[in-house]
Amino acid sequence: MNILVCITHVPDTTTKIKFVDGKELDKNGVQFVIGPYDDYALARAVELKESLGAKVTVLNVGKQETEPTIRKALAIGADEAIRIDAEPSDAIFVAHQIAHIAKQNSYDLILMGRESSDYNGGLVHGMVGEMLGWPSVSPCMKLDLEGTNAKMQKEIEGGKELLEATLPLVAGCQEPIAEWKIPNMRGIMSARTKPLNVVEAISVEGAISYNSFDLPPERSSCKFFEVDQVDDLVNALKEEAKVL
Repeated sequence: MNILVCITHVPDTTTKIKFVDGKELDKNGVQFVIGPYDDYALARAVELKESLGAKVTVLNVGKQETEPTIRKALAIGADEAIRIDAEPSDAIFVAHQIAHIAKQNSYDLILMGRESSDYNGGLVHGMVGEMLGWPSVSPCMKLDLEGTNAKMQKEIEGGKELLEATLPLVAGCQEPIAEWKIPNMRGIMSARTKPLNVVEAISVEGAISYNSFDLPPERSSCKFFEVDQVDDLVNALKEEAKVL
């Protein structure tokens, strides 16, 4: 079984984001990591590798600066990696790159996070499924394989949905599909020699362009009232917060 895991290279969720002239992310001092949801997809792929003897390939659309993140994925347990040498300009561009690689190889399963933590679009898995003509399920909370049959649990509003599909398929993953894995020293050392293949991107016209980026407004300070200041609290809710 061949599994392709698509990972993003995103700022750590604790990073304080700044922009250069409102046009691009200021990368100075920013710690980049594997996308949090992609971490779940990778962890489940490694579990399937250990239980079924699957081969796991990780794929990232990005420039050379993303290679430390890719090496971390190899240290966690992936067997090889592909870096498509291009800036991930928008979801449809990324989806075309993934689908192109998938068509050249015999993958049984494509896993990725339900969304990236930078743009939070949640579109790529559905686009890839459509381009390949494969079923696409997201957000996938549980995935078990029985031969070529996949049994999944999907989160829906107010509950959970149980699904079955025949491989190949695409799944956008989230917790609790697996527990995050931390690379050990052996994995870190072996990752240095695992193949990381760099390929050129195919020509695709992006569908989205960004004019500017703005940070959300700073949160206002909290005002506290003593237990005997009920009238002041009610007045503040009416006149200042305007919620009454």
